[in-house]
Amino acid sequence: MPTDLVSPDDIAAFPRDGAIVIRGLWTDWIDTIAQGIERNLAEPGPYAAENLKPGEGGRFFDDYCNWQRIPEFGDVIRNSPVAQVAAALMGSKSVQLFHDHVLIKEPGTAKPTPWHQDGPYYFVEGAQTVSFWAPMEPVTTATLRCVAGSHLWDKPVLPTRWLAETAFYPDPDAYRPVPDPDAEGMRVLEWALEPGDAVAFDFRTLHGARGNTTDRRRRAFSLRLLGDDARYVERPGRTSPPFPGHDMRPGQRLREDWFPMLLEDA
Repeated sequence: MPTDLVSPDDIAAFPRDGAIVIRGLWTDWIDTIAQGIERNLAEPGPYAAENLKPGEGGRFFDDYCNWQRIPEFGDVIRNSPVAQVAAALMGSKSVQLFHDHVLIKEPGTAKPTPWHQDGPYYFVEGAQTVSFWAPMEPVTTATLRCVAGSHLWDKPVLPTRWLAETAFYPDPDAYRPVPDPDAEGMRVLEWALEPGDAVAFDFRTLHGARGNTTDRRRRAFSLRLLGDDARYVERPGRTSPPFPGHDMRPGQRLREDWFPMLLEDA
């Protein structure tokens, strides 16, 4: 376990708060990740999206599930210390890949990323999950923001479509309405980040990100990983990512030919 990256305090804080910062997680991998992001931007995948309405300034691009066709992403996933860090934070013997995600806010993109939990969009659930969000540029204002303890709420937050601002599934009453953490006095965690630093958070943690009102880009790479107890669940509609034709059943671990094991005995 890479003790220079994860402390006992980090391991205690992650299940308590649902989000922590890992300093220097990918410091040695910045050039590799940045090259992969530029390849992704030049060659978008089938799930690539632009997240601004007409008249909203800047550009907010995102794309996911590209690690198999972008070699730089595959390299960092398999050869960086991220799987060992994930195992330590989750308290898991195994670490399984779920997917990668790129989010780019060009200069002058004032639109914030909406408050949301990732978990309700996904077809997997478990107490052992972790996302890593890492910027390629220094970030002080276009930061990721996480609500402490929100991964322990007894009801998930309503997933919405970012652009249309409509409910993602047909039964919104089954979910908690999207809160306004600042107005409601919730404890919001956010950190100034250097390239290579990463915020690690549980799939169930409520989070969003500020707009990018600076004169430089904000390129972020995210990686979603699963632990021992993560299992496939049915959702009341098409999930995001959808992974069509997966043929999995509720209660199964995700199929390893699509979602490879990165560690099997941490």
